[in-house]
Amino acid sequence: MSRPHKLILMGISVVLALPLIGKAEISPLITAVAVEEVVVDYQMLDGQIEAVNKSTVSSQTGGVISKLSYDVGDYVEKGALIARISSENQKSGLRQAQAAVSESRASISSATAAVVQAEAAIKEATANYAAARAEFNRVKGLYDKRIIARSQYDQAEAAMKSTLARVESAKANLNAAKAKTNAARSNLSSAQAGLAKAGEQLGYTEVMAPYSGIVTDRLVELGEVVSAGTPIMTGISLQEIRVVTNVPQRLILAVRKNKSARVYIDDDKTGIAVKKLTIFPYADATTNAFKVRASLESAPQGLFPGVYVKIGFNVGSEKRLVVPESSIAYRSEVTGVYVVDEKGIPTLRQVKVGRQTPEGKVRILAGLDSGEIVAIDPVHAALLLKTHQQKLIEEASHD
Repeated sequence: MSRPHKLILMGISVVLALPLIGKAEISPLITAVAVEEVVVDYQMLDGQIEAVNKSTVSSQTGGVISKLSYDVGDYVEKGALIARISSENQKSGLRQAQAAVSESRASISSATAAVVQAEAAIKEATANYAAARAEFNRVKGLYDKRIIARSQYDQAEAAMKSTLARVESAKANLNAAKAKTNAARSNLSSAQAGLAKAGEQLGYTEVMAPYSGIVTDRLVELGEVVSAGTPIMTGISLQEIRVVTNVPQRLILAVRKNKSARVYIDDDKTGIAVKKLTIFPYADATTNAFKVRASLESAPQGLFPGVYVKIGFNVGSEKRLVVPESSIAYRSEVTGVYVVDEKGIPTLRQVKVGRQTPEGKVRILAGLDSGEIVAIDPVHAALLLKTHQQKLIEEASHD
């Protein structure tokens, strides 16, 4: 019989057990040493999946529902048209607003032309006044020398005052034209604001999806009259989900301290790391439990809002005996490991296991001691054990 040889590398050993059946050889048995490691202690609680984005889309204008593009259970892309409201009133309002803008612009053009005319009139009146004043000064000089009659002086003075009045009148007309221009511009601003509002109201007749998701409820019927604020559809997004649970008062201090958790789905033993924990700052008055939201990095495939899961909260760490997950053997209702003795012979031993660690190891709660060697491949170990038993039978028959 060949002797077993053992190579130990960083806690994993290779047992070269080479018993012979005729001339056939059994390949090396890879083993690992059961050791105690510091592992995180997770307190398991029940949790429920909920969507981060869940909302009801309502109409922002009044009218009649003329189109419904989706129904309950349909998937909707972000920005897709989910409903259309009859837009005749909104279109009429838009046309009126456009007409008001055109009218205001025409008023501005007219008032601007009036300003130009008033400025030209001031220029002309000012020139006439300058000429009349010069003439008056000439006549006054002659009158002072008693060369001309008083009537000529009075006539020149009246002409000068008349041209000055025309200058003042032209200035008043210019101020009035400018005021009218300012008023027209103000009206244009108001008309443009009304046009923008009318455009918004027309845009509100097409109800768009705020994000991609699933329709969970349709709240109106085709042809139904709605007003601003009427709920139309409710939907949820499956892109962002979180787990909601209630943490008992006895655990909340440890949960706040460690701020770490993992979510376990069905038979998942490793769990999914939680991205963020949101702990409500108050307890329920009836249960004394704290509501906690656990946000996930991404939504696992097949996980939908309303599904119940297990969530493990990090409440501390302690030393536990662990073995590689692959070394666990499941034989009907028996869970065990193949323990390898000093001769390299594996023997199935029943153990009590705990949850798997994120590193791919399994906690051993009972049935195994630290330092014992286990086979990493239970199928290979079972074959080796069967081969060894057949060899013993053959040796006994020869004796």
